[in-house]
Amino acid sequence: MKQFGGEVLFLDRSDINTDEIIPAKYLTEVKKEALAPYLLEDLNLDSFDPAGDWRGKVKVVVTRDNFGCGSSREHAPWALEVNDITCIIASSYARIFRQNTFNCGMLAIELPKEKIDEIFALQKSGSVDCRIDLEQKSLVFTGTKETKEIGFSVSGFDDALVKAGGWVEFADSKY
Repeated sequence: MKQFGGEVLFLDRSDINTDEIIPAKYLTEVKKEALAPYLLEDLNLDSFDPAGDWRGKVKVVVTRDNFGCGSSREHAPWALEVNDITCIIASSYARIFRQNTFNCGMLAIELPKEKIDEIFALQKSGSVDCRIDLEQKSLVFTGTKETKEIGFSVSGFDDALVKAGGWVEFADSKY
């Protein structure tokens, strides 16, 4: 099973769409790994540099409402996956993006807006790390000055997909 948790990347905006996650011009790539350098390259967000040194360090993304909206392509979660991001935490997702994330064996955790605001508040004093306990359904965020623990839930089926490593691995183990 994948290791979940690590350094957090904060994307403080709602409605980040699949074209911003992975631009459409890269959809002709036939291998997931080819998408890696283009993740978030078209994301226009004042506090984010797409060319920054976050690649390879970040394991968790915390964002706002309706993450993954737009076209229903698998490439968006694939681009996150090949950049070793194992968990996205938002107040809501586009339905197909959310399920594609679980199908890749990654977590798409939904939390109420108030909890998302609390997590964003932690970044004011520096970097934030997130430890994820999949069995206890617990997130522990550690900032420079504060630690916050938040529970989460996922459906039994999505939990099984994540623990198996994704849809293909889950199907292989069942059929």
